Amino acid sequence: MGLSASAPAPIETSIHQFTVKDARGKVVDLSIFKGKVLLVVNVASKCGFTDVNYTQLTELYNKYKDKDFEILAFPCNQFLAQEPGTSEEVKEFACTRYKAEYPMFQKVKVNGPNTAPVYQFLKASKWSICGTRIKWNFTKFLVDKDGKVIARYGPMTKPLSMESDIRKALGEV
Repeated sequence: MGLSASAPAPIETSIHQFTVKDARGKVVDLSIFKGKVLLVVNVASKCGFTDVNYTQLTELYNKYKDKDFEILAFPCNQFLAQEPGTSEEVKEFACTRYKAEYPMFQKVKVNGPNTAPVYQFLKASKWSICGTRIKWNFTKFLVDKDGKVIARYGPMTKPLSMESDIRKALGEV
């Protein structure tokens, strides 16, 4: 059952209150990202949006990684099974083909009854025209240094088009 307009707000008030698992299964406390602007993305290696997103995500990461910016990539296989590999295979694909150096986590569900808690929080924080549901691969959430979601972008939004919002969140504008 999805969240309705009258659903209570989540208890968590910050992404920093969650733990997730990295691609190898090691628990990662997201509080380690306090003080950083985050771009959280559900990724897929066999999607029509893969090339432009991974290429531009890597470009953004390389440009802002030394300015308290981090990308958190969560593989997801819920959209036409476009992320069929294991979490480690996904990480190897992104690192080898796109030189992705940002954190890559274990595969998650972003919709439905088994939605990962961090995605429940993200979706409840910023709705889209689809309500809280994630529409497709490469939906992106911009999170401020305090762990609050400040923007949500659909799959068609190219990462470089978000650069001014990232710079503003970093305090550069």
